[in-house]
Amino acid sequence: MSAEPKRTRLTPEARRDQILDRAAELVLADGLAAISMEGVARAASVSKGLVYNYFPDRQALFAALLQREQRDLNDRGMRGALAASDFADLIRRTTGLYLRQTEARGALIAALLADPGVARLMEAQDRVDREQAFRFFVRATRRAYGLPLPTAIAAVDLLWAVTDRAGQLVGQGLMGAEEATEMCVSLFVGGLAELSRAAPDGA
Repeated sequence: MSAEPKRTRLTPEARRDQILDRAAELVLADGLAAISMEGVARAASVSKGLVYNYFPDRQALFAALLQREQRDLNDRGMRGALAASDFADLIRRTTGLYLRQTEARGALIAALLADPGVARLMEAQDRVDREQAFRFFVRATRRAYGLPLPTAIAAVDLLWAVTDRAGQLVGQGLMGAEEATEMCVSLFVGGLAELSRAAPDGA
């Protein structure tokens, strides 16, 4: 009689990710309100106590799930930004990444952000991340187009609003991620080039 195969013991990080993976599947299938810690434990084939070891309550679980989504987006976005060959490539890489993630994971992110408690928990870190990214794009815009600082700040602010709206259209299924990405690249590069031509000499 052959011995039963040994179960692989997961590292704490791998176990935490497994619990989050199952929680994400439940959110997409049943909605946020239907999720319980007991249900997550059953889906992950672990005890309820183990889930509580990692996450003290539902909001902490949902916040951790949203943090993981945003951290993954930020990490891949930074790698893409550092690998960009020019400004158009920078926009294509970063905007494309955001819109593809919206297309693939937007329903999960929207469901998590719909919980006011989760949104509040994420506000501070989200503000820091956005400010860092904003400063990065202002510097990149000035390097590429030689715009005065106030103009570059206003331009990036407006272009981010375009990106946010593109994300909404992609999330609603009204545009594909690739089509929206190329439209954003055309709008950004063309608009900034026109601003650069109109800027006073020596700005």
